[in-house]
Amino acid sequence: MTTNCSDRTSQRMGELTIATIRTLTMDAVERASSGHPGTPMAMAPLGYTLWSRFLRYDPDQPDWPNRDRFVLSDGHASMLLYSLIHLAGICEVDAQGRPTGQPAVSLDDIKQFRQLASKTPGHPEYRVTTGVEVTTGPLGQGCANSVGMAIAERWLAARFNRAGSVLFDHDIYVLCSDGDMMEGVASEAASLAGHLNLGNLCWFYDNNHVTIEGPTSLAFSENVADRFRGYGWNVLHIEDANDTATIARAIAAFQERNDAPTLIVLDSVIGWGSPIAGTSKAHSDPMGDAAIRETKRAYRWPQDAQFLVPDGVAEHLRQALSHRSKPLCKAWNETLARYRCDYPDMAQQLQGLLQHQLPDGWDKDIPLFPADPKGMASRDAGGEVLNAIARKVPALIGGAADLAPSTKTKLTFEDAGTLERSNYAGRNMHFGVREHAMGAIANGMALSHLLPFTATFLVFSDYMRPPIRLAAIMELPTIFVFSHDSIGVGEDGPTHQPVEQLAGLRAIPGLDVFRPADANETAEAWRTAMIQANRPSCIVLSRQALPTIDRNRYASASGLARGAYVLADAAGGCPELILLATGSEVSLALAAHEQLTGTAVRSRVVSMPCWSIFEKQPLGYREAVLPPSVSARVAIEQAAPLGWDRYVGAHGATVTMDGFGASAPFADLRRKFGFTVDHVVNVAREVLEEKS
Repeated sequence: MTTNCSDRTSQRMGELTIATIRTLTMDAVERASSGHPGTPMAMAPLGYTLWSRFLRYDPDQPDWPNRDRFVLSDGHASMLLYSLIHLAGICEVDAQGRPTGQPAVSLDDIKQFRQLASKTPGHPEYRVTTGVEVTTGPLGQGCANSVGMAIAERWLAARFNRAGSVLFDHDIYVLCSDGDMMEGVASEAASLAGHLNLGNLCWFYDNNHVTIEGPTSLAFSENVADRFRGYGWNVLHIEDANDTATIARAIAAFQERNDAPTLIVLDSVIGWGSPIAGTSKAHSDPMGDAAIRETKRAYRWPQDAQFLVPDGVAEHLRQALSHRSKPLCKAWNETLARYRCDYPDMAQQLQGLLQHQLPDGWDKDIPLFPADPKGMASRDAGGEVLNAIARKVPALIGGAADLAPSTKTKLTFEDAGTLERSNYAGRNMHFGVREHAMGAIANGMALSHLLPFTATFLVFSDYMRPPIRLAAIMELPTIFVFSHDSIGVGEDGPTHQPVEQLAGLRAIPGLDVFRPADANETAEAWRTAMIQANRPSCIVLSRQALPTIDRNRYASASGLARGAYVLADAAGGCPELILLATGSEVSLALAAHEQLTGTAVRSRVVSMPCWSIFEKQPLGYREAVLPPSVSARVAIEQAAPLGWDRYVGAHGATVTMDGFGASAPFADLRRKFGFTVDHVVNVAREVLEEKS
């Protein structure tokens, strides 16, 4: 009898908690006059069931490394997550993981939904709100991020778990929408997840048949369940998203399997809960006072109450979450303590990962390349540098979108191995021809303590711009390698010759874009990117050979660490002309400098491999490199001119691309588009003449 009474009490508290999530959503969206109430209300039973009965998450240690991850891929449903964080009593931690003594999301924070500087922005933002695992909003991204998280868990388990000492065995849960299912990035990621048999990954698909424009039948009629079965997923179907008992059985079924990812399809009616199912009002609009009152009445809720959290509700969810998770977290810490004694070297390596610290001596084997007029492609140099670093940094993991032989990003040392379903400890990843998902998966890996890199051709950075942008927003140290950086691709023609991509990448705030001039600048680009704990990097490399600059004659490549530096200077350091260049055009600028010097023109060559880093240097340094008194300037880059006006000014000129490339041998392209010593020298003389 006691048990039955307890069960009935728990059921009543569950129903009350679900109603609280729904009413908090209504009130927050209405006060903000902005937001999406439909999905948070429809998925409240799922959120409650997952968090109260299954999610392993200690509210007092929200950065516990072996916690389960909950990813809200349909980030427009953010009020679901904020309500759960608030009711679960998750404690806020700062950027160093220290408790602040404040709740992660207070009731006042919910009242400030979508307001300036609040902890409840319109879409969940990583680093802004404790409990938010990843910034979501652009549909499909969170789905793909979750695949990276699942891969990271498998890799961490394979590397660190020992018999009797299991440090990593967590699961990743994702809530996704019709919109996620339509976005190609989610499909790309799901395909790879199925291929890798990621049995630690569970997606909940809110099958509500509604998007912004109306019913999904306007543009979407495929059988999603069959598609995912084709990907190799286990698929379960729940006909009523309010049926918490069936939801619980489905999650339990997922946990019992380990051979494939799971998709749980939940049929729901978008709107504001079952009492008014079938409403035609768009799910992206505030409900309005009349609809809110009607819905609250259906919930037997005080119609005039706003932001009401009934007594016992928060305690109920927090206790349920804590009762299950605290013993697991405590046992994990005890296991880690034993692990430190039994496996001190591995424990030290793990601690470095969790604290984002590189191993001692990580860069000591980075090669120094001797001067060579024939030189080597910077992609080839990059491959050597990557392998030298990766031997010392075990968490440096990645691969290419089917282009590792062309981008030279394969880890070739003996124990690198391939990450595959039979070997999750491998470090070479094969993303397939899936650039978009590759970037988002890498971000998920970075969110789970790994140091991921990706690779493809620069022109295909357009396919992965959303995850690059999100890496910058989230301040993740993901490294994006791009080769085939210019018209140097030659015969492949304009479809493969990037022109506008450099300008587009440089426009992303918080992203460092490196275009190194030779092998030694490539080494320095990798060295600099590796120490950026809170910034993503793009390393842009050539297919064609670049002369390895004689650093005994010209300045050290270590100047790259400041973004731009004086590579060659006029006698006495008093130039009348400055030649600025990046990448393959730096050697062209040097050749033009030598010719100009021979005719008594005092020129300076500035290598500018990373504009964003240069812009962060003190004004004194920037003016020492680019003296304001020297207005005669020429920028040289096989890319669009956009942005160079900042450096050449009104009296300068650019030797750049004003259109797309062409299919021809590279030597012919250089002549056609003016990337020759004679043309650069002529432009420089014209600038000097105009100045005089």
